[in-house]
Amino acid sequence: MVDLKTQYERLKSDIDAGIREVIESTQFVKGPQVSRFQEHLAEYTGAKHVIAVGNGTDALQIALMALGLRPGDEVITPTFTFIATAEVVALLGLKPVVVDVDWGTMNMSVEAVRKAITPRTKAIVPVHLFGQCADMEPLLEIAREQGLYIVEDACQAIGARYTFSDGTVRQAGTMGHIGCTSFFPSKNLGCYGDGGALFTNDDALAEKIAAIANHGCKVRYHHDKVGVNSRLDSLQAAILDVKLRHLDEFTAARNHAAAYYDEVLGSDPRWLIPERQAHSTHVFHQYTLRMTGIDRDSVQQQLKEKGIPSMIYYPVPLHMQKAYQDARYKEGDFPVAEQLVRCVLSLPMHTELDNEQLEYITQTLRALQ
Repeated sequence: MVDLKTQYERLKSDIDAGIREVIESTQFVKGPQVSRFQEHLAEYTGAKHVIAVGNGTDALQIALMALGLRPGDEVITPTFTFIATAEVVALLGLKPVVVDVDWGTMNMSVEAVRKAITPRTKAIVPVHLFGQCADMEPLLEIAREQGLYIVEDACQAIGARYTFSDGTVRQAGTMGHIGCTSFFPSKNLGCYGDGGALFTNDDALAEKIAAIANHGCKVRYHHDKVGVNSRLDSLQAAILDVKLRHLDEFTAARNHAAAYYDEVLGSDPRWLIPERQAHSTHVFHQYTLRMTGIDRDSVQQQLKEKGIPSMIYYPVPLHMQKAYQDARYKEGDFPVAEQLVRCVLSLPMHTELDNEQLEYITQTLRALQ
């Protein structure tokens, strides 16, 4: 699904030099590589502040902590997403309120969000799923009208760009009050361990986020609020700083692979290729097909027999997860998500796919019975 080894071999000299710099300095925590990477990522994304943390899940949790939400406050999330989006809400004693997604984009349904708002709603967490921005303009309008916070889960969409109706272009993670991303190794911008970051254009929120991530303190040994210990280490920052310089190149490679898949597979009625939105570019963290008129599990098994990996993102929606069962929800309440978990299949997608590999994957798919 992901070829990190070949990517490393291409970038080996620069990455090795960055790692060596950290080891020779022995500044493994809070070294200059971290602040340098934060500055470069801020320049790339256009965010005023970037605070690097231990992983993407920490980023989501710290974002909600920084907003000062109280136990029982409701936070709206899509039901078709990775568990971390709801996990942090529940861990903080907040109440996850899940909504359905759009069939074409698989992103949060704006109309479903409107209907889910109650007097206890305090925040909306749109997920930019698979590398394409959720429809942020109407979501931001809803948030302004209702006095709600927006926390963007941009863990799969770094580098994606959203165009507003007035022509303004903003990157994923920089449109809401706070944005979050992950640097898990398989992400479009991935490190060689765990890592994450938060984005904000609000000075006061940036100060709160930085303090919470550092045990709740701004001055050493003086703790003003309850915090956590979450930081990106210097080795990972050095690796990410090298890879950030190649991120646009990585995105172009992923789009080349997606265009190849589209061209060969798009005319086959047995599956639907990923729908593109006019308002967002796509960075293709995943290339996800929706199967129609053919058994998804049989397709996956046949691909496996031919040496082709594939993944089901995601097999169970949040409202049907055992840990998140809620009397408010039952099977059938979110028909789009429940249909998607039965029919989605993600194909190999990474920066090192060549045309020979793409031809083998697509021709194998086309030949399936």
